[in-house]
Amino acid sequence: MTKKTGQLVTPALAILSALLISTLFIRLSGQDPTMIFSKMVRSTIGSSYGTGQVVFRLTTLILSGLAVAIPFKLRLFNIGAEGQLLMGAFAAAITGSLIPETLSPALAIALCILSAMAAGGCWGLLAGVLKMQFGVNEVIATIMLNFIAQGITGYLLTWHFALPSTVHTAPIRSASGIPSIESLTGWFANSPANLSLLFSIAAALLFQIILFRTRFGYEMRAAGLQPEAARHAGINAGMHTLIAMGTGGAVAGLGAANIILGYKHYYESGMTGGIGFTGIAVALLAGANPVWIICTALFFSSLEYGGLTVNAWVPKDIFMIIEAMTILLVISFSALEKQFLNR
Repeated sequence: MTKKTGQLVTPALAILSALLISTLFIRLSGQDPTMIFSKMVRSTIGSSYGTGQVVFRLTTLILSGLAVAIPFKLRLFNIGAEGQLLMGAFAAAITGSLIPETLSPALAIALCILSAMAAGGCWGLLAGVLKMQFGVNEVIATIMLNFIAQGITGYLLTWHFALPSTVHTAPIRSASGIPSIESLTGWFANSPANLSLLFSIAAALLFQIILFRTRFGYEMRAAGLQPEAARHAGINAGMHTLIAMGTGGAVAGLGAANIILGYKHYYESGMTGGIGFTGIAVALLAGANPVWIICTALFFSSLEYGGLTVNAWVPKDIFMIIEAMTILLVISFSALEKQFLNR
Protein backbone atom coordinates (compact mmCIF):
# COMPACT_ATOMS: atom_id res chain seq x y z
CA MET A 1 0.00 0.00 0.00
CA THR A 2 1.44 3.38 -1.03
CA LYS A 3 1.51 6.39 1.27
CA LYS A 4 -1.16 8.18 -0.79
CA THR A 5 -3.45 5.14 -0.67
CA GLY A 6 -2.91 4.89 3.07
CA GLN A 7 -4.01 8.51 3.50
CA LEU A 8 -7.35 7.57 1.96
CA VAL A 9 -7.81 4.12 3.48
CA THR A 10 -6.83 4.98 7.07
CA PRO A 11 -9.63 7.53 7.74
CA ALA A 12 -12.18 5.32 5.98
CA LEU A 13 -11.22 2.32 8.12
CA ALA A 14 -11.30 4.45 11.26
CA ILE A 15 -14.81 5.73 10.51
CA LEU A 16 -16.09 2.26 9.62
CA SER A 17 -14.54 0.73 12.76
CA ALA A 18 -15.97 3.46 14.98
CA LEU A 19 -19.45 2.98 13.51
CA LEU A 20 -19.24 -0.79 14.00
CA ILE A 21 -18.19 -0.38 17.63
CA SER A 22 -20.93 2.19 18.15
CA THR A 23 -23.52 -0.41 17.19
CA LEU A 24 -22.43 -2.32 20.29
CA PHE A 25 -23.08 0.71 22.51
CA ILE A 26 -26.49 1.24 20.91
CA ARG A 27 -27.31 -2.44 21.43
CA LEU A 28 -26.24 -2.20 25.08
CA SER A 29 -28.60 0.75 25.50
CA GLY A 30 -31.45 -1.57 24.51
CA GLN A 31 -32.11 -0.20 21.02
CA ASP A 32 -31.84 -1.62 17.53
CA PRO A 33 -28.79 -0.05 15.76
CA THR A 34 -30.44 -0.41 12.33
CA MET A 35 -33.49 1.52 13.51
CA ILE A 36 -31.35 4.25 15.11
CA PHE A 37 -29.15 4.78 12.08
CA SER A 38 -32.19 4.73 9.79
CA LYS A 39 -33.83 7.47 11.84
CA MET A 40 -30.60 9.48 11.75
CA VAL A 41 -30.44 9.27 7.95
CA ARG A 42 -34.10 10.23 7.55
CA SER A 43 -33.70 13.16 9.97
CA THR A 44 -30.58 14.55 8.31
CA ILE A 45 -30.16 14.05 4.57
CA GLY A 46 -33.68 12.64 4.36
CA SER A 47 -35.35 15.97 5.14
CA SER A 48 -34.89 19.51 3.88
CA TYR A 49 -34.77 20.98 7.40
CA GLY A 50 -32.35 18.31 8.65
CA THR A 51 -30.03 18.82 5.70
CA GLY A 52 -30.06 22.55 6.43
CA GLN A 53 -29.07 21.89 10.04
CA VAL A 54 -26.19 19.71 8.85
CA VAL A 55 -25.10 22.41 6.38
CA PHE A 56 -25.19 25.04 9.13
CA ARG A 57 -22.93 22.98 11.38
CA LEU A 58 -20.75 22.00 8.42
CA THR A 59 -19.98 25.64 7.63
CA THR A 60 -18.34 26.48 10.95
CA LEU A 61 -16.71 23.05 11.27
CA ILE A 62 -14.88 23.53 7.96
CA LEU A 63 -13.45 26.83 9.19
CA SER A 64 -12.51 25.58 12.66
CA GLY A 65 -10.89 22.55 11.01
CA LEU A 66 -8.87 24.83 8.72
CA ALA A 67 -7.82 26.88 11.76
CA VAL A 68 -6.15 23.74 13.11
CA ALA A 69 -4.91 22.39 9.77
CA ILE A 70 -2.97 25.45 8.59
CA PRO A 71 -0.61 25.66 11.60
CA PHE A 72 -0.40 21.85 11.59
CA LYS A 73 1.54 22.06 8.32
CA LEU A 74 4.30 23.63 10.42
CA ARG A 75 3.92 20.97 13.10
CA LEU A 76 2.12 23.53 15.26
CA PHE A 77 -0.90 22.31 17.20
CA ASN A 78 -3.49 25.08 17.42
CA ILE A 79 -5.87 24.09 20.23
CA GLY A 80 -7.20 27.64 20.35
CA ALA A 81 -9.82 27.66 17.58
CA GLU A 82 -12.55 27.87 20.22
CA GLY A 83 -11.12 31.04 21.76
CA GLN A 84 -10.38 32.54 18.36
CA LEU A 85 -13.95 31.84 17.26
CA LEU A 86 -15.27 33.44 20.45
CA MET A 87 -13.25 36.61 19.92
CA GLY A 88 -14.30 36.75 16.28
CA ALA A 89 -17.96 36.23 17.09
CA PHE A 90 -17.95 38.95 19.74
CA ALA A 91 -16.16 41.39 17.44
CA ALA A 92 -18.61 40.69 14.59
CA ALA A 93 -21.62 41.17 16.87
CA ILE A 94 -20.40 44.48 18.29
CA THR A 95 -19.36 45.79 14.87
CA GLY A 96 -22.69 44.76 13.38
CA SER A 97 -24.64 46.50 16.13
CA LEU A 98 -22.70 49.80 15.84
CA ILE A 99 -22.45 50.38 12.09
CA PRO A 100 -24.84 52.94 10.54
CA GLU A 101 -28.13 51.67 9.16
CA THR A 102 -27.47 53.58 5.94
CA LEU A 103 -24.44 51.43 5.08
CA SER A 104 -24.86 49.15 2.08
CA PRO A 105 -25.26 45.41 2.87
CA ALA A 106 -22.06 44.47 1.01
CA LEU A 107 -19.96 46.96 2.97
CA ALA A 108 -21.68 46.19 6.28
CA ILE A 109 -21.11 42.42 5.92
CA ALA A 110 -17.50 43.00 4.81
CA LEU A 111 -16.77 45.19 7.85
CA CYS A 112 -18.24 42.62 10.24
CA ILE A 113 -16.31 39.78 8.62
CA LEU A 114 -13.06 41.76 8.66
CA SER A 115 -13.51 42.62 12.34
CA ALA A 116 -14.18 38.96 13.16
CA MET A 117 -11.13 37.79 11.23
CA ALA A 118 -8.96 40.52 12.76
CA ALA A 119 -10.01 39.59 16.30
CA GLY A 120 -9.50 35.86 15.72
CA GLY A 121 -6.26 36.48 13.85
CA CYS A 122 -4.80 38.64 16.61
CA TRP A 123 -5.73 35.98 19.17
CA GLY A 124 -3.99 33.29 17.14
CA LEU A 125 -1.01 35.55 16.42
CA LEU A 126 -0.58 36.15 20.14
CA ALA A 127 0.13 32.43 20.63
CA GLY A 128 2.65 32.62 17.78
CA VAL A 129 4.42 35.59 19.36
CA LEU A 130 4.58 33.82 22.72
CA LYS A 131 6.22 30.85 21.02
CA MET A 132 8.71 32.87 19.01
CA GLN A 133 9.69 35.41 21.66
CA PHE A 134 9.46 33.39 24.86
CA GLY A 135 9.52 29.75 23.75
CA VAL A 136 6.01 29.06 25.10
CA ASN A 137 4.65 25.82 23.65
CA GLU A 138 1.73 26.67 21.33
CA VAL A 139 -0.43 23.90 22.83
CA ILE A 140 -0.20 25.41 26.31
CA ALA A 141 -0.55 28.97 24.99
CA THR A 142 -3.65 28.29 22.89
CA ILE A 143 -5.34 26.27 25.65
CA MET A 144 -4.81 29.08 28.15
CA LEU A 145 -5.90 31.70 25.61
CA ASN A 146 -9.20 29.83 25.23
CA PHE A 147 -9.97 30.47 28.91
CA ILE A 148 -8.84 34.08 28.65
CA ALA A 149 -11.10 34.60 25.61
CA GLN A 150 -14.02 33.17 27.58
CA GLY A 151 -13.23 35.54 30.45
CA ILE A 152 -12.87 38.62 28.27
CA THR A 153 -16.02 38.04 26.24
CA GLY A 154 -17.95 37.08 29.38
CA TYR A 155 -16.88 40.23 31.20
CA LEU A 156 -17.58 42.55 28.26
CA LEU A 157 -20.96 40.94 27.66
CA THR A 158 -22.09 40.98 31.29
CA TRP A 159 -20.85 44.43 32.26
CA HIS A 160 -20.89 46.48 29.08
CA PHE A 161 -22.76 45.13 26.07
CA ALA A 162 -25.65 42.91 27.22
CA LEU A 163 -29.11 44.37 26.73
CA PRO A 164 -31.00 44.97 30.01
CA SER A 165 -32.56 41.76 31.41
CA THR A 166 -30.91 39.62 28.70
CA VAL A 167 -27.72 37.61 28.25
CA HIS A 168 -26.96 38.77 24.73
CA THR A 169 -25.75 41.85 22.89
CA ALA A 170 -27.87 44.19 20.81
CA PRO A 171 -28.89 42.70 17.44
CA ILE A 172 -26.75 43.52 14.43
CA ARG A 173 -28.09 45.97 11.85
CA SER A 174 -30.28 44.37 9.20
CA ALA A 175 -27.74 45.32 6.52
CA SER A 176 -25.12 43.13 8.25
CA GLY A 177 -27.13 39.93 8.02
CA ILE A 178 -26.05 37.23 5.59
CA PRO A 179 -29.08 35.90 3.66
CA SER A 180 -30.28 32.41 4.36
CA ILE A 181 -30.09 29.81 1.61
CA GLU A 182 -33.87 29.37 1.90
CA SER A 183 -34.53 33.05 1.11
CA LEU A 184 -32.66 32.78 -2.21
CA THR A 185 -33.31 29.21 -3.35
CA GLY A 186 -36.16 27.84 -1.25
CA TRP A 187 -33.90 25.01 -0.03
CA PHE A 188 -33.53 23.95 3.61
CA ALA A 189 -36.81 25.46 4.78
CA ASN A 190 -36.79 26.97 8.31
CA SER A 191 -33.17 25.93 8.90
CA PRO A 192 -30.27 28.26 9.84
CA ALA A 193 -28.21 27.35 6.73
CA ASN A 194 -26.96 30.54 5.07
CA LEU A 195 -24.64 31.78 2.34
CA SER A 196 -21.57 31.80 4.58
CA LEU A 197 -21.29 28.17 3.46
CA LEU A 198 -19.73 29.62 0.31
CA PHE A 199 -17.06 31.37 2.42
CA SER A 200 -16.06 28.14 4.11
CA ILE A 201 -15.83 26.12 0.89
CA ALA A 202 -13.95 28.95 -0.83
CA ALA A 203 -11.52 29.12 2.10
CA ALA A 204 -10.85 25.36 1.91
CA LEU A 205 -10.19 25.50 -1.84
CA LEU A 206 -8.03 28.61 -1.48
CA PHE A 207 -5.80 27.06 1.16
CA GLN A 208 -5.56 23.84 -0.86
CA ILE A 209 -4.08 25.90 -3.69
CA ILE A 210 -1.84 28.00 -1.42
CA LEU A 211 -0.42 25.03 0.47
CA PHE A 212 0.12 22.68 -2.46
CA ARG A 213 0.39 24.86 -5.55
CA THR A 214 2.46 27.90 -4.48
CA ARG A 215 6.03 28.56 -3.42
CA PHE A 216 4.82 30.04 -0.15
CA GLY A 217 2.95 26.86 0.70
CA TYR A 218 5.95 24.74 -0.25
CA GLU A 219 8.17 26.78 2.07
CA MET A 220 5.64 26.49 4.87
CA ARG A 221 5.46 22.71 4.55
CA ALA A 222 9.24 22.46 4.25
CA ALA A 223 9.69 24.50 7.43
CA GLY A 224 7.35 22.08 9.19
CA LEU A 225 8.96 18.88 7.89
CA GLN A 226 12.65 19.86 8.20
CA PRO A 227 13.10 23.13 10.13
CA GLU A 228 16.90 23.03 10.09
CA ALA A 229 17.16 22.19 6.40
CA ALA A 230 14.60 24.88 5.59
CA ARG A 231 16.56 27.44 7.60
CA HIS A 232 19.75 26.59 5.70
CA ALA A 233 17.80 27.01 2.45
CA GLY A 234 16.90 30.57 3.45
CA ILE A 235 13.32 29.90 4.60
CA ASN A 236 12.28 32.07 7.54
CA ALA A 237 10.58 29.49 9.77
CA GLY A 238 9.77 32.10 12.41
CA MET A 239 7.87 34.25 9.92
CA HIS A 240 5.92 31.22 8.74
CA THR A 241 5.07 30.35 12.34
CA LEU A 242 3.56 33.78 12.96
CA ILE A 243 1.69 33.74 9.64
CA ALA A 244 0.32 30.24 10.22
CA MET A 245 -0.94 31.00 13.74
CA GLY A 246 -2.39 34.36 12.71
CA THR A 247 -4.05 32.90 9.61
CA GLY A 248 -5.46 29.99 11.60
CA GLY A 249 -6.97 32.42 14.08
CA ALA A 250 -8.42 34.60 11.31
CA VAL A 251 -10.06 31.58 9.65
CA ALA A 252 -11.56 30.54 13.00
CA GLY A 253 -12.86 34.10 13.43
CA LEU A 254 -14.48 33.85 10.01
CA GLY A 255 -16.74 31.21 11.54
CA ALA A 256 -18.56 34.11 13.18
CA ALA A 257 -20.04 34.94 9.78
CA ASN A 258 -22.08 31.75 9.95
CA ILE A 259 -23.13 31.98 13.60
CA ILE A 260 -23.56 35.73 14.12
CA LEU A 261 -24.27 37.24 10.70
CA GLY A 262 -26.13 34.29 9.22
CA TYR A 263 -28.09 32.92 12.17
CA LYS A 264 -28.21 34.44 15.67
CA HIS A 265 -27.67 38.10 14.72
CA TYR A 266 -26.29 38.78 18.22
CA TYR A 267 -23.70 37.37 20.61
CA GLU A 268 -24.59 35.36 23.69
CA SER A 269 -22.52 33.34 26.11
CA GLY A 270 -21.91 29.71 25.15
CA MET A 271 -23.22 30.08 21.62
CA THR A 272 -20.18 28.41 20.00
CA GLY A 273 -20.92 25.14 21.82
CA GLY A 274 -17.32 23.88 21.74
CA ILE A 275 -17.28 23.71 17.93
CA GLY A 276 -13.69 24.97 17.95
CA PHE A 277 -12.63 21.83 19.78
CA THR A 278 -14.51 19.62 17.32
CA GLY A 279 -12.48 21.33 14.61
CA ILE A 280 -9.39 19.60 16.00
CA ALA A 281 -10.98 16.22 15.30
CA VAL A 282 -12.08 17.38 11.84
CA ALA A 283 -8.53 18.43 10.93
CA LEU A 284 -6.90 15.28 12.30
CA LEU A 285 -9.29 12.95 10.49
CA ALA A 286 -8.60 14.82 7.23
CA GLY A 287 -4.84 14.63 7.70
CA ALA A 288 -4.84 18.46 7.74
CA ASN A 289 -5.76 18.48 4.03
CA PRO A 290 -8.05 21.48 3.31
CA VAL A 291 -10.23 19.73 0.71
CA TRP A 292 -10.63 16.57 2.78
CA ILE A 293 -11.66 18.79 5.70
CA ILE A 294 -14.91 19.48 3.80
CA CYS A 295 -15.65 15.73 3.83
CA THR A 296 -14.70 15.11 7.46
CA ALA A 297 -16.63 18.19 8.58
CA LEU A 298 -19.69 16.77 6.80
CA PHE A 299 -19.23 13.49 8.70
CA PHE A 300 -18.99 15.21 12.09
CA SER A 301 -21.82 17.65 11.43
CA SER A 302 -24.07 14.74 10.39
CA LEU A 303 -23.14 12.87 13.55
CA GLU A 304 -23.78 15.89 15.76
CA TYR A 305 -27.21 16.74 14.39
CA GLY A 306 -28.14 13.10 13.82
CA GLY A 307 -27.33 12.36 17.45
CA LEU A 308 -29.75 15.09 18.53
CA THR A 309 -32.57 13.67 16.40
CA VAL A 310 -32.42 10.24 18.07
CA ASN A 311 -31.77 11.52 21.59
CA ALA A 312 -35.18 10.23 22.67
CA TRP A 313 -34.01 6.64 22.01
CA VAL A 314 -30.28 6.71 22.79
CA PRO A 315 -28.11 9.26 24.63
CA LYS A 316 -26.42 11.71 22.26
CA ASP A 317 -23.22 11.05 24.23
CA ILE A 318 -22.89 7.81 22.25
CA PHE A 319 -22.20 9.88 19.16
CA MET A 320 -19.61 11.94 21.02
CA ILE A 321 -17.95 8.60 21.76
CA ILE A 322 -18.02 7.79 18.03
CA GLU A 323 -16.22 11.07 17.28
CA ALA A 324 -13.54 10.42 19.89
CA MET A 325 -13.09 6.80 18.85
CA THR A 326 -12.71 7.81 15.20
CA ILE A 327 -9.76 10.05 16.05
CA LEU A 328 -8.15 7.44 18.30
CA LEU A 329 -8.50 4.85 15.54
CA VAL A 330 -7.04 7.22 12.95
CA ILE A 331 -3.99 7.75 15.17
CA SER A 332 -3.66 4.01 15.80
CA PHE A 333 -4.10 3.02 12.14
CA SER A 334 -1.66 5.75 11.06
CA ALA A 335 0.98 4.36 13.42
CA LEU A 336 0.43 0.85 12.05
CA GLU A 337 0.58 2.18 8.51
CA LYS A 338 3.96 3.82 9.14
CA GLN A 339 5.32 0.62 10.62
CA PHE A 340 4.06 -1.32 7.57
CA LEU A 341 5.54 1.15 5.06
CA ASN A 342 8.91 1.26 6.86
CA ARG A 343 9.40 -2.50 6.64
